[in-house]
Amino acid sequence: MPDTESLILHASCVALEGRGLLITGTSGQGKSALALQLMAFGAQLVADDRVLVQLLHGELVASAPEPIRGLVEARCMGLLHAQIRSPVPVVALVDLDETETDRLPVRQTARLLEQEVIRLKRVDGAHFAPALMQFLRCGALDPDA
Repeated sequence: MPDTESLILHASCVALEGRGLLITGTSGQGKSALALQLMAFGAQLVADDRVLVQLLHGELVASAPEPIRGLVEARCMGLLHAQIRSPVPVVALVDLDETETDRLPVRQTARLLEQEVIRLKRVDGAHFAPALMQFLRCGALDPDA
């Protein structure tokens, strides 16, 4: 088996149809809350609070570290059990520390383990979680292509 690079992120991760979305941000930004919203729309939990990201055969893959596998935090309710989907390839990262203000934003990327992934920013509005679900289902048009 080839050597793998890995890191543990303070993040959450959900998946839809085998496509993983990392949810990052500082403490209190709503990573777990967004994961729960996406799960309510049909996404599956990969990991909450800590995500193991590995580079396997040139692909970023996310999974849950064992101590928290299958658990998601619901603020003021505690830790809830959840069915998990793990491991999954990471297709994008949403950064809750920054808010998108452009109506049609330029595509941005983030680097994890020397690999580029699409980087999205928080969107204030009720359409944010449904839009992320649609992104996971079908992707997005690259405005620069």
